[in-house]
Amino acid sequence: MAALNGSQSRYVTLVSSDGFEFVVLREATFISPAIKSMLDPKSQFAESRTGRCVFEEISGMVLEKVVEYFQYWYKNKEREDVPDMEIPVELCLEILTAADYLGIDSKASLKR
Repeated sequence: MAALNGSQSRYVTLVSSDGFEFVVLREATFISPAIKSMLDPKSQFAESRTGRCVFEEISGMVLEKVVEYFQYWYKNKEREDVPDMEIPVELCLEILTAADYLGIDSKASLKR
């Protein structure tokens, strides 16, 4: 999803190590400082031009949950009575590793 006419697309594509692609609202991904930096036009990263981030170290199952969290956070960022998000126990360690890699901090995400 490259930028159109010199402006950034509202959506970005996140690609897992096993080739699954997730199209996500750009603003929803900004909870991750790593992705936000990658997509910053001033960064000179290829991702900022293409709107496509490939994560060779994150599987499709885990990236799907990460994307679900991005959307969950974006939808609920202004609310105070946010219900818990369901996370499969068997993916917890991998999701924590991905969250650490992406710089997602639960305390920081509450302040945004």
